[in-house]
Amino acid sequence: MNSVKTYTLFTEHDIYLFKEGKHYKLYEKLGSHSVEKDTHKGVYFSVWAPNAVKVSVIGDFNNWNHNDHILFPRADESGIWEGFIVGLTWGTLYKYAIETAYGEVLEKSDPYALSWEQNIQAASQVSTTWYEWGDKEWIETRWKKNSFDAPISVYELHLGSWMRKEEDSKRFLNYREIARKLVPYVQEMGFTHVEFMPVMEYPYDPSWGYQITGFYAATSRFGAPQDLMFLIDELHKNNIGVILDWVPSHFPGDSNGLHRFDGSYLYEPEDSRKGFHPDWKSYIFNYGRNEVKSFLISNAMFWFDRYHADGLRVDAVTSMLHLDYSRNEGEWEPNIYGGNVNLEAKAFLQEFNVAVYKEFGNNIITIAEESSDFPMLTKPVHEGGIGFGMKWMMGWMHDTLNYFKEDPVNRKYYHHKLTFASMYMYNENYMMPLSHDEVVHGKSSMIYKMAGDEWQKFANIRVLYVYMYTHPGAKLLFMGNEFGQTNEWDFTRSLDWDLLKYPVHQGLQLLVKDLNYIYRYESAFYENQFNKDGFEWVEADDLNNSVYVYLRKGKKKGNVFMIILNLTPKLIDYKIGINAGTHWEVIFNSDDERYKGSGVSPEILEVQNVEWMKRPKSMRIRLPPLSGVILKQETEKYKEQTIKLPKR
Repeated sequence: MNSVKTYTLFTEHDIYLFKEGKHYKLYEKLGSHSVEKDTHKGVYFSVWAPNAVKVSVIGDFNNWNHNDHILFPRADESGIWEGFIVGLTWGTLYKYAIETAYGEVLEKSDPYALSWEQNIQAASQVSTTWYEWGDKEWIETRWKKNSFDAPISVYELHLGSWMRKEEDSKRFLNYREIARKLVPYVQEMGFTHVEFMPVMEYPYDPSWGYQITGFYAATSRFGAPQDLMFLIDELHKNNIGVILDWVPSHFPGDSNGLHRFDGSYLYEPEDSRKGFHPDWKSYIFNYGRNEVKSFLISNAMFWFDRYHADGLRVDAVTSMLHLDYSRNEGEWEPNIYGGNVNLEAKAFLQEFNVAVYKEFGNNIITIAEESSDFPMLTKPVHEGGIGFGMKWMMGWMHDTLNYFKEDPVNRKYYHHKLTFASMYMYNENYMMPLSHDEVVHGKSSMIYKMAGDEWQKFANIRVLYVYMYTHPGAKLLFMGNEFGQTNEWDFTRSLDWDLLKYPVHQGLQLLVKDLNYIYRYESAFYENQFNKDGFEWVEADDLNNSVYVYLRKGKKKGNVFMIILNLTPKLIDYKIGINAGTHWEVIFNSDDERYKGSGVSPEILEVQNVEWMKRPKSMRIRLPPLSGVILKQETEKYKEQTIKLPKR
């Protein structure tokens, strides 16, 4: 006897939108939902399995029996099976038993489940995203914090390895324990946002979360959905934005996941040239199928809506947009125009960006992790762009790290690796990442990428951070980089916080705090970060001295800073062209004893009425070795109090 009652949450309009690929809140309809029918409380189940012969709900409530609770197929050719089971409540474990056209019976977890088990069975759990949020003030004003003319300094972290239990390094901190430690730390460091590597449910720890099975489930490794909400809520209440990594590019082939969900290639193309990822041994979403587009765009909406995310960083966009990504000739099929662009993925990304910005406006940010020169990623869709808010500046990252690996003796041969970014830095809205990807798989930690002995390594990384924080664009720094983690990142263990007992690591951490302070409180460094008014080279071609000089400018006339990078270990008296009527004062020196540098002061030695560097006057300044120096300009019309760094 079938114990399932008829019930539906779908209207005819819902079904129409679903078939058209325009239903962007499917999480309100599909999945498991606590409801009441005829005074009876229970759970409504609905799942998309259009090629199934039979679908039943199995779980701990029926001893995983395939025949007791059979769902009803809708008669509207939507492919949705649904029904109501009396007496079930939150915490019930379940799966769908799907009988295929080939006679198989597949046991699948719910693609829309809000919680999953942490074991091999990986059953879904009837759950809820109900939570009493306390971040109303943040939500109402966050457009100011997420705008393009606001400072955006992001701390990227992996929840499982940022910090672990002191008494048991094998045990994760849970979401609430992380909140108690992370919030004050991010505040102290001065970051404006955090970015969490994927928090969606995933079965395989070494994937770091990038092989997702439960797209709508916060991973239960660290607690319940409400515990993650508590963490986000606490960050928001302390004026810290939250960006989540999101992976609409692929999914693993786990037997209880999306692969061959109803016995057919439902979420992925059947043709392996489009549907299988050779690098990650995973499956690519079918972006041309309307129901799949609705699944993914609804998923993005879900994290913005239910978890109050402020941004999504979209992973692996390059692989999505290119049909020949990581494929040899003959292993991919050109598009209808003979090119290598995945037109369906491009259209999906455009639709995703239009949908989330229409729903949430400038309160949120979408960020593309994209390493090619695909054009117009951050341009509006109505202008032919893809519609992202920002793009990771991968070229800058690779060129910069390659430069800093070079011995200073050889840097003159690589001088323009640091200037090249200025050729394209306004083509897109860029975020400058020094991310987790750069400190894994034998690439070494950030500090050990630097050239030289220990003193030079720390001096180099201090200059690198000065260059990053004073360059146009938003900023992103991976956990551990802020204090000079010496080991490569290892997802199985905590960061080496004990390093902070050593002065050089303390000094580097303090330098990052101060750079965040300058970046956040001096508008010249952020309000023009995405337009050409904010940057000017003074000296870009001094190969022999490996010195770089540039200006950062705010919107007010006279709100100008000069940055000087000396990328050799030599003390230099250096002559720089300046404009008439200006006065310069040093406000920051990466070689300061405060940061455990050598303590050489960047003294302005003299100012002359001599034309230099195509400017009417010049000044001579002593540059400390391997240093980044920031000077603030004062003019007769623009005089403000010199910035005073907080005492630490």
